[in-house]
Amino acid sequence: MHVVIMGCGRVGSTLAHNLQDRGHSVAVIDQDPNSFRRLPADFAGVTVTGTGFDREVLQSAGIERADAFAAVSSGDNSNIISARLARETYGVSRVAARIYDQRRAEVYERLGIPTVATVRWAADRMLRHLIPEGNVEIFRDPTSTVSIIEVPLHREWVGRPLRALESAVGTRAAYLMRFGIGTLPSATTVLQEGDQVFMLVTDDIADAVTLRASSLPEGAR
Repeated sequence: MHVVIMGCGRVGSTLAHNLQDRGHSVAVIDQDPNSFRRLPADFAGVTVTGTGFDREVLQSAGIERADAFAAVSSGDNSNIISARLARETYGVSRVAARIYDQRRAEVYERLGIPTVATVRWAADRMLRHLIPEGNVEIFRDPTSTVSIIEVPLHREWVGRPLRALESAVGTRAAYLMRFGIGTLPSATTVLQEGDQVFMLVTDDIADAVTLRASSLPEGAR
């Protein structure tokens, strides 16, 4: 794939490094040429100085052959304008934008532009670690129908099959975090101490799923 990234801050430079490591070609756009110093010494991609909503700049970055576009600058307006330009003018199929204002993020999600709402994500993660109650939304699909939430587990679920939890709450687990590593569940997965469980839900069942997961399993004493 060829990926164009607008913004070479910590997120953009890290993303560029990870994409290159996976064998993809990368072009990075930033208004400040000094920002390209954040890229690794072995970066073999293209760097273009300018704004991500300037057509000449985008074309220099290879937008016309791009498979994906990431807008991760520090400005919400710049990110949204460039993301829409990539999607609507150049037909890039995979577009995502980093957004600080959650209200804007929700609007653009409904328009089909996946967003990462940085402030909300960070606040939610901090809240989850400080007060492990309720559910924290990790992902929501562009139609705002299906989401992934982290559910608090009652300690009595430890040592029981994950499928028993899924049966009790009425939905599937998307993945687990175990020892800090994402893990896809299997039919034989048994819940362990410290597991973080992330469930697929719709809004109408999210509270019930959370309540059931945090409650004593049936038959337990």
